[in-house]
Amino acid sequence: MSERTGRPGSLLETVKGPGDLKLLRAEELPRLAAEIRDLLVSSTARIGGHLGPNLGVVELTIALHRVFDSPRDTLLWDTGHQAYVHKMLTGRADRFDTLRQEGGLSGYPSQAESEHDVIENSHASTALSYADGLAKAFKLRREADRTVVAVIGDGALTGGMAWEALNNIAANRDLPLIIVVNDNGRSYSPTIGGLASHLASLRATQRYEDVLDFVKDNLTKVPVVGPPVYDALHGVKKGLKDVLAPQVMFEDLGLKYIGLVDGHDEEAVEAALRKARGFRRPVIVHVLTKKGFGYSFAENHGEDCFHSPGVFDPLTGEEKPKPHGWTNVFSQEIVRLGAERKDLVAITAAMLGPTGLAPFAEAFPDRLYDVGIAEQHALTSAAGLALGGLHPVVAVYATFLNRAFDQLLMDVALHRLPVTVVLDRAGVTGDDGASHNGMWDLSILQVVPGLSIAVPRDEPRLRELLAEAVAVDDGPTVVRYPKGPVPGEVEATGRLGTMDVLRAGGPGLSAEGAAPSTADGAPAAGGLDVLFVSVGPMAETCLEAAALLDAQGISATVVDPRWVKPLDEALVAAAAAHRLVVVVEDNGRVGGVGDAVARLLRDADVDVPVRTYGVPQRFLDHAKRAKILSDIGLTSQDIAREVTEAVARRTPALESDPAR
Repeated sequence: MSERTGRPGSLLETVKGPGDLKLLRAEELPRLAAEIRDLLVSSTARIGGHLGPNLGVVELTIALHRVFDSPRDTLLWDTGHQAYVHKMLTGRADRFDTLRQEGGLSGYPSQAESEHDVIENSHASTALSYADGLAKAFKLRREADRTVVAVIGDGALTGGMAWEALNNIAANRDLPLIIVVNDNGRSYSPTIGGLASHLASLRATQRYEDVLDFVKDNLTKVPVVGPPVYDALHGVKKGLKDVLAPQVMFEDLGLKYIGLVDGHDEEAVEAALRKARGFRRPVIVHVLTKKGFGYSFAENHGEDCFHSPGVFDPLTGEEKPKPHGWTNVFSQEIVRLGAERKDLVAITAAMLGPTGLAPFAEAFPDRLYDVGIAEQHALTSAAGLALGGLHPVVAVYATFLNRAFDQLLMDVALHRLPVTVVLDRAGVTGDDGASHNGMWDLSILQVVPGLSIAVPRDEPRLRELLAEAVAVDDGPTVVRYPKGPVPGEVEATGRLGTMDVLRAGGPGLSAEGAAPSTADGAPAAGGLDVLFVSVGPMAETCLEAAALLDAQGISATVVDPRWVKPLDEALVAAAAAHRLVVVVEDNGRVGGVGDAVARLLRDADVDVPVRTYGVPQRFLDHAKRAKILSDIGLTSQDIAREVTEAVARRTPALESDPAR
């Protein structure tokens, strides 16, 4: 009896790699597929994860590993959240209960886990470019027996990068490269645009190929006359194709096309893949699948087919209620602002629900634009909307803004356009691993002229800063917030310019944030010990660290800039009144807010040391957010300990005076 499936003689337990899979009889494969689905549902129900996409690729993945010889043949997964079944069939099924947990399996392909995992980048629409380069490399190295297979789907063909790759692949007709289009008509939600409808209408036949080969083989044998006749016939290829096969987009690009194939008929998929392998040139295999297939609650889930549910009951499909989160607050506030301002429009890149724009779409359907997985287009389209007199709000995950930096810089900021970008999942996100941590935006956006960046610390600040951002009409704005529940309100005790004072560091700093001064009114140099510059949700951490310092007799002030770009000049006087400035941010340390604060003080000739606490510039393994923050030293205890040591080094009396 199998402990995992409850079935005698579990087939999945016998598959330790693709070689074992090839030994199974065709009639055993439906049972294997059922066992895989059971494990997918039971595992994700307990720990969450990308269920819907993987339920849809079970038969496809089995066929891929039966036809091709991974890792000799290279299998690439676009939007790598489709790779759970691939992991099971490459020897990791017995560790699947560790999925997305610290020290366990990644939710995406991982080179550290297996030689069968090649690319780890889980941003969409990239696999075809990887495939193009790999196939060219194999050709140059004369490894003609190796095939590259790229599986692209879940809406990734709405990304422009995929079409840039197709343009190059079509120009190299001798590359052994197979593109499997997993056409499920969806990304997170139903795919936007005409591509899915067009793909569903395509049909192909080998008749055209057979006739063309016959003409070529026979006419070219005729001396003098034969080759010119063949060239002429080849020149009217389009007309011949119209007679023998439907006009298809991919063949017009010069790519062979096989389809449509029922993606849940393993035998049919396997036959199509073997046929494609025989061409030894770029081939499209068009497979129709259903997201969530085999689990009724996922199949019938209208929003996203259980694309990435949290913990849920596998018997009822009911998800465990999620706490009130940052996304919920944004979702409510953007609807309120939309009711006040008729010029407010919103843009999503295929993530209507995850970014919180679904209620806005319901309230104002003619003012919501879903552009598909196309962040670059989203930003430049927003620029066009702004040029037309509207105020666009572009809501994306922070990690996905990276690919649209040029458009934000040159299409939006250069023209000083009123576009607001809302960055969800900013900072450390945790379970989804390196490619999803939003730890880059506060660094890369520092270089954009005229851009203003707001970082709220709690729910009231998110509401007020979003309103302030959309009120800006002479340049772009960014509002960023993390993943997860919203912390309790952190009230200000005073105001310093546009900054909130969260804690006054002793009698020398008033509740209004006034710094101590000399008789002539100038700021008193080094009158207080530590000034914490708390960036957004790090407020609670800074306040806890300040309290720990206070217990050691070290005075600590905590201010929240609210707007971290540009920084308020009032920060200069506040910094001058302290011996040490400490910046705490949920972003990479290099080039972030800490560096901006240090630059501001240098430019003002304020010689107060600045210490920055943030995310180290490395790719972080997946784990819970709190655990990652602890591991990288972003806890109040870690910060307080290091700051105490730093103050002690600058103030010898702290070490010698027992009272301190």
